[in-house]
Amino acid sequence: MIKVYTSSVIDVPADAVWQVIRDFNGLPNWHPAIADSRIEQGQPADKVGCVRNFRTRDGGTIRERLLALSDYDYQCTYAILESPMGVENYVATLKLTPITDGNRTFAEWSAEFDCAESRERELTQLIGQGVFQGGFDALKQRFAARR
Repeated sequence: MIKVYTSSVIDVPADAVWQVIRDFNGLPNWHPAIADSRIEQGQPADKVGCVRNFRTRDGGTIRERLLALSDYDYQCTYAILESPMGVENYVATLKLTPITDGNRTFAEWSAEFDCAESRERELTQLIGQGVFQGGFDALKQRFAARR
């Protein structure tokens, strides 16, 4: 099993970041790699068990199931059901922790998954830097623009 972990500091309070990322259907609003998204079967985007079906800007389609969502812990966990990336048993968690010194946010995004051994390095880089760090960088830019 491969483990990927990325962390970052976002210079706004965790409440503000959480309001953006807690919407399981809201990826296109803040992640630059996502073109559009919809929740299947008309379910609420914050209902554990709902499935988001989204398209990446490069044309890939991914389906993910929301496994957990905690407003108290600023945390969500999801699993990939279908993806062109070639991953299996993929479970990821996005978690925010308030930094009281400066009223900032410590953001963590981690995933565990299985894949072909020949793709381990490529997928670790793609997910850790392209998806996770790319999302954190976009959040930083979004909030910097509001200042």
